[in-house]
Amino acid sequence: MRKFFCFIYLATLLLPVGAQEVLSLDSCRALAIANNKDLLISREKINAAHYQKKAAFTNYLPKISASGGYMRNQKEISLLSDAQKSALGSIGTQVSGAMQSGIQGVLTQHPELMQSPELMAVLQALGNTDIATPLNNLGNSLVDAFRTDTRNMYAGALTLTQPLYMGGKIRAYNKISKYAEELARQQHDTGLQDVILSTDQAYWQVVSLANKKKLAEGYLELLQKLESDVDKMIAEGVATKAEGLSVKVKVNEAEMTLTKVTDGLSLSRMLLCQLCGLDLSTPITLKDEQEADLAALPAATDNIDMNAVYATRPEVRSLELASQIYQQKVNIARSEFLPSVALMGSYMASNPSVFNSFENKFKGMWNVGVVVSVPIWHWGEGVYKVKAAKSEALIARYQLEDAKEKIELQVSQSAFKVNEAAKQLAMAQKNLEKADENLRYATLGFEEGVIPASNVLEAHTAWLSAQSDKIDAQIDVKLTEIYLKKATGRLTAGY
Repeated sequence: MRKFFCFIYLATLLLPVGAQEVLSLDSCRALAIANNKDLLISREKINAAHYQKKAAFTNYLPKISASGGYMRNQKEISLLSDAQKSALGSIGTQVSGAMQSGIQGVLTQHPELMQSPELMAVLQALGNTDIATPLNNLGNSLVDAFRTDTRNMYAGALTLTQPLYMGGKIRAYNKISKYAEELARQQHDTGLQDVILSTDQAYWQVVSLANKKKLAEGYLELLQKLESDVDKMIAEGVATKAEGLSVKVKVNEAEMTLTKVTDGLSLSRMLLCQLCGLDLSTPITLKDEQEADLAALPAATDNIDMNAVYATRPEVRSLELASQIYQQKVNIARSEFLPSVALMGSYMASNPSVFNSFENKFKGMWNVGVVVSVPIWHWGEGVYKVKAAKSEALIARYQLEDAKEKIELQVSQSAFKVNEAAKQLAMAQKNLEKADENLRYATLGFEEGVIPASNVLEAHTAWLSAQSDKIDAQIDVKLTEIYLKKATGRLTAGY
């Protein structure tokens, strides 16, 4: 809901300036924040750190991977030698020949068997029986059965890995990613305060120059009126030409001052437009430059709690996070030399498969195991890396302490400047009262002819200086308040 209202608010601010005649300080801040490229970059850094944190958390979860491959071989793996293949292919012929030789050998050794017609019929039947062909076919089938057909090989595996203990590395990475996201947010807040500070400085610079332009225009009108009066007095013979020339010189100086203030105001408006993301030629009017009196009230500088300042300053929090990140890097350096344990599980399949002899089919098997890796000797590398990481952590801690000391000094200086600006404003107001009174008396005396023009010019100059000092003092009160808020970490967008 808050983001929705912020969007509506920014949408109204981004309307064409022609439809929006006056810009307040808050509207300038909102435009600058919405259009600043550094802030847009820092927001994306926050998003990147957030996704890196999510990625680091996945290291706790099991990883599943799949792999596969195909290979074409020139030759296939053979379980039988060429001689064995030849022997099995001609086994029928060999057996048939052996049988014939055996029958002839029996008849030669026992000729009396030839006297038995029944036995001769049996021997003749055996001799005429063709067993070579089926036995040869059987031998060839055995040869074919022993073929592996490994010229075309396929293999695939599905593997699951679950880390059980990685020496604390996973936990350290998760903490680092968490700190890195928070660090990106703190850096964005730092950039946000810098943008607000730059916008406020440009805003009050425009207001200051706009008031000085009005002052210069009023001063020029006074001098032009004085010039006209002196010219009449010269014509009447009651004033000298030297007095007239002195007035004309002052008029020229006033015109030059007005020109310089006008040019400076144009450049300051261009700078504010650039910060707000508007076209440099956009005619803008600021709310405070229409005020007759800025009504600057000094900020309170009592009871500044430095612990609260440290808690709100994004720079301090950034350095604290950096210190914690370096401390986790010590744990990472140490984890590289600690044992690691992981659970492994996989399913592997191949074609040809060997689970049922060699088959041209995809078949596989499951396997589960535990993998343990224990570093044994690294020539002290782990000790050196841990010590280097500890040194970096100490550097970050020293930087944090140094930053706190500088912030305390910055807060003290900002509070002093606030008080000093309040004193300067009080003095400027008193001086302006005296300058107004002096100018009034000088003007009356000149009109009565008892005071020369040179005294009136001095009174005008003193009045101009007092008015300018008052404007500067009011702007200083505004700016020192902003600097104090920045020093104490309380500078916000104002909505």
